[in-house]
Amino acid sequence: MVDILHQVGVAGAAPKEVYDALTTLDGLAGWWTVDTAGETSPGGVIEFRFGPGGMDMRVDELDEGRLVRWTVVDGPEEWIGTTIRWELCEEPDWGTLVMFWHEGWREPVPFMHHCSTKWATYLISLKQLVETGAGAPDPNDLKIVNWN
Repeated sequence: MVDILHQVGVAGAAPKEVYDALTTLDGLAGWWTVDTAGETSPGGVIEFRFGPGGMDMRVDELDEGRLVRWTVVDGPEEWIGTTIRWELCEEPDWGTLVMFWHEGWREPVPFMHHCSTKWATYLISLKQLVETGAGAPDPNDLKIVNWN
């Protein structure tokens, strides 16, 4: 198994602000994709739709201001059964450090390379949303290849 790993800092923000952007439909639509629907509480399924497709995530674990963990239950074959996790840590006198994992890929296929880069752009979008009030969710995200 292989994982996608990223880290980003969110200046001037308490962990609760970042947590809210990861656990509310409005927050998620503000940095990942505007076409977001579903139930964000544990056991719920959140539906994310993008131009070329979408995926559904089951909310597995929430620890306010500290942890968000999902399992992919529908979407691209390579994603199904993988988990997505954010851990948030307050950096005193600075902001919040976001540690990100997309865990459980069976092998490092070309699509994983694409997804790793896209996750990085979306994490910057999350940072921008919390720091400035405006992220860059799909369809206004940074396109990195001809289809996305």
